[in-house]
Amino acid sequence: MADTFRPDLLAGRVAFVAGASSGINLRIAERFAAAGAKVAILSRSEEKIDAAAERIRSQGGDALGMAADVRDYDAVAAALQQARTHFGELDIVLSGAAGNFVSPALGMSANGFRTVVDIDLNGTFNVLRASFEHLNKPGASLISITAPQAVKPQIYQAHVCAAKAGVNMLTRCLAMEWGPAGVRVNAVSPGPIGDTEGMARLAPTPEIEARYKAQLALRDYGTKDDIADTCLFLSSDAARYITGAIVDCDGGTSLGDASLDALSPLK
Repeated sequence: MADTFRPDLLAGRVAFVAGASSGINLRIAERFAAAGAKVAILSRSEEKIDAAAERIRSQGGDALGMAADVRDYDAVAAALQQARTHFGELDIVLSGAAGNFVSPALGMSANGFRTVVDIDLNGTFNVLRASFEHLNKPGASLISITAPQAVKPQIYQAHVCAAKAGVNMLTRCLAMEWGPAGVRVNAVSPGPIGDTEGMARLAPTPEIEARYKAQLALRDYGTKDDIADTCLFLSSDAARYITGAIVDCDGGTSLGDASLDALSPLK
């Protein structure tokens, strides 16, 4: 794990991370714990979230694992209350649960589209909305995880593009509404991150992976630590005057195709 920030950066604070049984969100929770925060983590699978919490504790962190579906507002609200009862007042809440699959719009069922919107957009609303009463105070930080598809149309990703565009606008609206209470609301937009389930689905072969990397300005995938460090910054006092921001940590993905092939029409 990167050692970019001092280990007491979040000392005395409590963080709640939804969707943290694995992948990027688990690394974010680990990063928060390594920086001194007590961490409550949430996911649908009780077995997986218990294993994730034990992993954080084995690294010296203080973690509580809870099982709930972010699509169920009452279950999310109950988990937030449980976290507050266990650790005390919340300071940081991150909504990262997401769903994705590759499909053309004409090959996608209405249920498939609705499922991704329910998890990504409605789930983000549920987590952020239910958390407000627990961190309605100056210095509180809310972070949602979005994606470049929110601003960059992509074939076979209509469901994700629609859902993440909603997450971006929700982030900005809540930043305006909750800013007077001192609550900051931001989002982080990861680009292609290596060793994740999402990229394994989107780039299942070395040839497709090579094409992805060739289009990136930085020519490589990012790491889970890149995203975790960005979230750590946004949750810290160093970002005290940042709200309503969509922070691209994407290697240039949102800029467009930076490959030499993109010049071919001009040759």
